[in-house]
Amino acid sequence: MHTRPSLRRTRGARTRTTARLTAALFTAATLLVSACSSGSSTTSAGGGADAVLAALPRATPSTLSAYYSQRLHWRGCSVSGFQCATMKAPLDYADPGAGDVRLAVARKLATGKGKPLGSLLVNPGGPGGSAVGYLQSYAGIGYPADVRAHYDMVAVDPRGVAGSEPVECLDGRRMDTYAQTDLTPDDQQERNALVTADRKFAESCGAHSARLLRHVSTVEAARDMDILRAALGDPKLNYVGASYGTFLGATYAGLFPDRVGRMVLDGAMDPSLDARQMNLDQTAGFETAFQAFAKDCVRHSDCPLGSRSTTPVQVGDHLRAFFRKLDAHPIPAGDADGRKLGEALATTGVIAAMYDQGTWEQLREALTSAMKQNDGAGLLALSDSYYERDASGHYSNLMMANAAVNCLDLPSAFTGPEQVEKALPTFEKASPVFGDALAWASLNCAYWPVKATGEPHRIEAKGAAPIVVVGTTRDPATPYHWAQSLARQLSSGRLLTYVGDGHTAYGRGSTCIDTAINTYLLGGPPPIGGKRCS
Repeated sequence: MHTRPSLRRTRGARTRTTARLTAALFTAATLLVSACSSGSSTTSAGGGADAVLAALPRATPSTLSAYYSQRLHWRGCSVSGFQCATMKAPLDYADPGAGDVRLAVARKLATGKGKPLGSLLVNPGGPGGSAVGYLQSYAGIGYPADVRAHYDMVAVDPRGVAGSEPVECLDGRRMDTYAQTDLTPDDQQERNALVTADRKFAESCGAHSARLLRHVSTVEAARDMDILRAALGDPKLNYVGASYGTFLGATYAGLFPDRVGRMVLDGAMDPSLDARQMNLDQTAGFETAFQAFAKDCVRHSDCPLGSRSTTPVQVGDHLRAFFRKLDAHPIPAGDADGRKLGEALATTGVIAAMYDQGTWEQLREALTSAMKQNDGAGLLALSDSYYERDASGHYSNLMMANAAVNCLDLPSAFTGPEQVEKALPTFEKASPVFGDALAWASLNCAYWPVKATGEPHRIEAKGAAPIVVVGTTRDPATPYHWAQSLARQLSSGRLLTYVGDGHTAYGRGSTCIDTAINTYLLGGPPPIGGKRCS
């Protein structure tokens, strides 16, 4: 998930669709995925996809025994019906004596009287999304009643995220400026401005969060989850992760294969890819989603991009022409802080709507207002939801944590603007609509103040219990072939396919998908590998 217009999640999930977005919007480009990281040596010798995440020793090191034996002191949360606690983990697993990081944990106790199945840990993705917020706004109240009846629903904000010592970078005013940076530079001056914006963002993160930046890797977050498992008294970790949460869960499985319980990885990522390939794949994924939107849009009389006779290619041409117009002349958006809708914010707004077809109607209305009434408020609202910016101009730390994790987990896709320029034709071929912007959005890790500690690698998790890997055939942010690859890598992977649109599949209305996952979570067999649902 990057730090600017790419793919991200949204903030305050209240409706089922919004909650799903919040759990899914997973930024592309720089946000892309994280890979193996951490200060400890957890990969085999070799690099790239030849590296395999190695399991940690089964015995808990004595230096970590105090963390594994800690007791959580539960208290009431600000949200009724939930309990909250604070858990300690070592800031640096290679040097546990160097200090602690304090992690926010929440749970909702099982509601039924049947056989308890322990805890079910949930993570909505990101990286940078609040798992605690997701639990309290959706999973703890919106997961199937039978699942909530038998499991204590649990979440922990990963280190550097939300309630867990959040990474801090730019304030709201400067984030506004950053979010509006032109991502389709037309000349050297605009390219210099984009590079300067990325540098300032990175420098700000380094200045405000120096203690954390070297220790927010996915490997470290996965190790934190094992401490939480022990603190909860569970012999195995039961887990449902979406989007980036699949990479976090798969990493846990790779490190602790013997402690895997019931695990579902929905909207799966492929840890064997480098950052550039991952960004390119996501760019193509968003083009696929846009093509589906385009076909749907022209069936409606209120589509501002064409009529029934308009082809998807022509719809894309019309949208690009509108973006170019905004690049030259931003339009009013009714914003209290005086922001106008320019190309960057409009692109982000459109991308945000690609995560779920339930948002397509809202996008049509927003585009109609912008294109025909010179009112950018609707697209600005979509962009703000993507960035988790509230009406007072405050941003959550989503984008900041996102960059911090991604830039640590994988080396940058590009080291400078010259590399981006050479790659532009490839990205533009992958997506005529978004390719230019998403290529440039892949640059920000190039200036990160902390060197990446991870590398592309495979995760096999030999000896783990069956792991259900879910892929959606037209998923924009985590392309379907990523799920296919992860399921092949995992020694016990079972691929479950949803033939449809949108990001992730569980809870999206497919009885076939939901029944297969619920049956598995409640003690039944995992779905047969290769099962397809619509």
